[in-house]
Amino acid sequence: MESRTEPEREGAAAIGRPPLVRELLLVAGLFLVYKFGRQLANGHTAEALANAHRVWAWERSLRLPGEGAVQSALLHGDTLVRAANLYYVAVHFTATAAFLVWLYLRRPTHYLWARRVLALVTGAALVLHLTFPLAPPRMLDVAHLVDTGQVYGPTVYGAEPETDSMANQFAAMPSLHFGWALMVAIGLISATRSRLRRLWLLHPLETLLVIVGTANHYWVDAIVATALLGIALAVVRAPSPVRRAAGTGVPSHAPAPRSPEPTATGPTPAARSTVAGQPVAGAPADGPGLVGAAR
Repeated sequence: MESRTEPEREGAAAIGRPPLVRELLLVAGLFLVYKFGRQLANGHTAEALANAHRVWAWERSLRLPGEGAVQSALLHGDTLVRAANLYYVAVHFTATAAFLVWLYLRRPTHYLWARRVLALVTGAALVLHLTFPLAPPRMLDVAHLVDTGQVYGPTVYGAEPETDSMANQFAAMPSLHFGWALMVAIGLISATRSRLRRLWLLHPLETLLVIVGTANHYWVDAIVATALLGIALAVVRAPSPVRRAAGTGVPSHAPAPRSPEPTATGPTPAARSTVAGQPVAGAPADGPGLVGAAR
């Protein structure tokens, strides 16, 4: 009898894993298209500021809390606000990249699902960035918010949005910072089975407080990102859930339900013991009660 020389998780991870070079080229290509598309939306200063006033008015009519309340909490200490700025600058791409790498190595089926969802959300966001340029609240005079990146640092944005060649500052809606963070949390909850896996939701929650507190996004930006993610999740079929094998700590995909095995339809042993009402030689004899009755 053959013995298994590799852990089951390695065999499961090898199933369906796409070629690495192809994935690297695909992800890099999608990123370049997105960056180029965002640059096309740059330079619409008047329209972006007009849309910002509309969004601010919408939020007030919806009685959403003011973004200034979150920023006031951050401004209680320089260390806290700098940490929020650093989180905004560094965690967005780093956490998403680490998430995709881990899924590729350990949960290839979940990787394909997550990559497709993120691509759909990002593509839809790019369309909105092109059709609805929006200045962030830090540029809105009626908001009276501090541009924490410029005042405290660090920041990835230039001081003059119109001449910023590194990033499009008029692409506030939707917030991909929040949309990607929420997908990271949903993906990890789906791909793991730890009792504490729902704590991954703290990542999008912290991201939401950071993007609002640093005055880079409105509440509505996160709401729109959530709606786009919900549509993408409805369109892209999710992989089968992951469960832990009984008696081990190794997670495995839940097997597909098996059809019941066919049962034998031949005669029963009792029926096979007689032929045309006559006992067959070697067949088990009847019990003593039946023998006595026959006599």
